[in-house]
Amino acid sequence: MHLLPAFLLALAASAASAPQNQKALSGRPNASYSEPGVPGVDAFFDYVVVGGGTAGITVAARLAEKDFSVALVEAGTYYKLRSLTAFIPGADSIKVGASPSVHPAIDWGFVARNVPGANYRDIHYARGKCLGGSSALNFMIYQRPTKESMQLWADLVDDQSYTFEKVLPFYKRTVQFAPPHDQHRPENATAEYALSAFSEDGQPLQVSYPNYAMSFSSWMRGGMQAIGINETQDFSSGSLFGAQYCPSTIEAHDQTRSTSQTAFLTADISHLRTLTVYKNTLAKKILFDSQKRAIGVRVQSGLLEYSLKATREVIVSAGAFQSPQLLMVSGIGPSHTLEKYGIEVLSNLPGVGQNMWDHPFFGPTYRVALVTFTKLAADFTFLIKQLLLFLLSHIGMLTNPVTDFLAFEKVPKSHRAAFSAHTEEALSQFPSDWPEVEYLSAAAYVGNFSRPFLQQPNDGSNYAGIIASLVSPTSRGNVTIISNDTTDLPVINPNWLATETDQQVAIAAYRRIRAAFHSKAMAPIVLGEEYHPGSQYETNAQILSVIRNTVMTIFHAACTCKMGVRNDSQAVVDSRARVFGVNALRVVDVSAFPILVPGHPQSSVYMLAEKIAEDIIATS
Repeated sequence: MHLLPAFLLALAASAASAPQNQKALSGRPNASYSEPGVPGVDAFFDYVVVGGGTAGITVAARLAEKDFSVALVEAGTYYKLRSLTAFIPGADSIKVGASPSVHPAIDWGFVARNVPGANYRDIHYARGKCLGGSSALNFMIYQRPTKESMQLWADLVDDQSYTFEKVLPFYKRTVQFAPPHDQHRPENATAEYALSAFSEDGQPLQVSYPNYAMSFSSWMRGGMQAIGINETQDFSSGSLFGAQYCPSTIEAHDQTRSTSQTAFLTADISHLRTLTVYKNTLAKKILFDSQKRAIGVRVQSGLLEYSLKATREVIVSAGAFQSPQLLMVSGIGPSHTLEKYGIEVLSNLPGVGQNMWDHPFFGPTYRVALVTFTKLAADFTFLIKQLLLFLLSHIGMLTNPVTDFLAFEKVPKSHRAAFSAHTEEALSQFPSDWPEVEYLSAAAYVGNFSRPFLQQPNDGSNYAGIIASLVSPTSRGNVTIISNDTTDLPVINPNWLATETDQQVAIAAYRRIRAAFHSKAMAPIVLGEEYHPGSQYETNAQILSVIRNTVMTIFHAACTCKMGVRNDSQAVVDSRARVFGVNALRVVDVSAFPILVPGHPQSSVYMLAEKIAEDIIATS
């Protein structure tokens, strides 16, 4: 029965949005915009950018705005042509999930196999394969890291231009912020914000609030207050402790998802006449001359292979998994790996594909006495009503991207009794303003997050959970290749919960969530005992077993081509994102982060792209 609502949601959304999609796409190849790239024909450009995701589109667009000729190479196409629901915030859970069978048309289909920290389950890892990349798949949360975390970034790369104050203008540059429409939100769901965190001149990414506040979130707010986490005004000005209704990358006027593609490539694009987009085109190998200077990229469109030459630079923005893969198949990476697959070593960089940070999550679920997303999946009439409200009036539950309330904390002393001396020492390495745990509202049954929409119970009840994410993880994963061909997806090993520190923080966070649900503040909506996994799982060992059986990721893989100084054996790029050991090659995306800053990295990916684009322009 669950398949019917999901199918009809997609069908109705497609039919109702067809005029909008046609309008958004019809103007793309007009005279004001360069023709799409011609497959099979070699061509020359000032810059070739590989990857049309969050960072790649931003860099390419900013360079084209300055009249540089730019080729943007993307393996997918416009996501609205492949996904019927991607533009609907409340449909984001349809496209993700832990089950390897989850593989939407705009997803690469990565699966982390036999993950030890997940009790050897195979876990689907969503990555966007489309123009817009993972900004077309994510849960749309927009907030920024802390001041001390950015100071650590600056210190690690020996470049004080990365302090929070110095990068704040780049954060502001991308975003056009709109306050919430309070007339559509209950009085007890008022969203606080600081206008000073944004610029009136920011553009073109849209950041605002959904026109529907989940009723569960107001009760979660009370639960957070009951365990000592109070509401705060803003998560975009350099501090994260506290709780708040979070802004999202959402169009204020029609409540649709805002992505790098809709922001940069579907507005007035007459200023991008020097940008050429090669969609459905896979980058096969970076080309170098005899002086190890990147001179272009070998690409493939269908059965056609050809070369796109760069007279200035090649910029790799293929993401945390495929940026290191492209470097490795091109001769840049750990020499023993390259030699195994017969790849000539141009630059022996052991850190390529290593140092992978991520934010795993988990949490219990309860029956609740209020309407949640469970009703969307279980009640077809309610689903259609909400779809019509969204499409015709831009209101209702589908304007909400599921998670609209966040809280951050360091685990309080009262819950650190089980922490070992080693755990305390490991956590002390993080700056004082760096939270250890993030709590996110999840107004639905969570379970093991295998198929979030389809796994909702169909028993007439509503369900909700609070999930915890480790934002000071000490476990590190890796990415490696299985051949010298980018057609073969790289192998990913997220390595969640590998350290004692992560395990002990996870157990403490689980107990904190339970304390919130058991508080007087949440008592009026909680029906009965804990639904999943159940109160019988009480000891630390039992809770850890539950976490391993249900752990999932918020898809924040990062740092696999990490930024650093030349004498750091694990560093891949310098503070200007230039790859060590070769020339005219940069990596600009989340893989280049030296650390995974706390919270959600979307804003920092845009920041880095803006910063490096300005650097390229200033030195060209």
